[in-house]
Amino acid sequence: MALTLFRPRTPAAPEFTPEPWPEIGETWKPEGVIVTQRFLGLAGAVVLVYTADAGVNGTYYAVTCLGCSYRTRSKADTNYISSEQAGGEIANTHAAQCRALPRDLPPRPDDGTAREIVRRRLHAERRSDYDVTVYLTSFHLDRLALQRSTEWIEEELQRLADTQPEILTAKPRPYGTGTEFTILRFPKV
Repeated sequence: MALTLFRPRTPAAPEFTPEPWPEIGETWKPEGVIVTQRFLGLAGAVVLVYTADAGVNGTYYAVTCLGCSYRTRSKADTNYISSEQAGGEIANTHAAQCRALPRDLPPRPDDGTAREIVRRRLHAERRSDYDVTVYLTSFHLDRLALQRSTEWIEEELQRLADTQPEILTAKPRPYGTGTEFTILRFPKV
């Protein structure tokens, strides 16, 4: 008879066991979004660096925390994030101080909700003293909520230009191909 002095240890369960990302294993790939980097916050919330299709003005990035309300498309509130490295630095800085718990991944909204997100973004970009050209980078912060392709956003902008020409106009781009959308200024009262 052998005498055992030590029992084999069973590994302790971690406090938080991340669930696999839905349907495709470890990676969540919402439509219209290219996730380039992920950072883990102090309490387990994921901070993403992402982009979308390159527009006529190049590729720009955005940073969003899936645990708290932090999101940005600019560094130092003045310049768009134009490199993945700069986005990673911003995300890493946020992750190093964020104490948010992980939340469920945002579900893909129905078309009506997605259209409302587009309308809210246009309203936020609208000014009272000048017309504003709409660039797809304006929708970077909304891409995770929208979960729609660039083509869908452009089709929705065209639909709004057709149905609400007093707010949004569409015309062929003066250089290159595609359509240029302009948000008209608020009417003077």
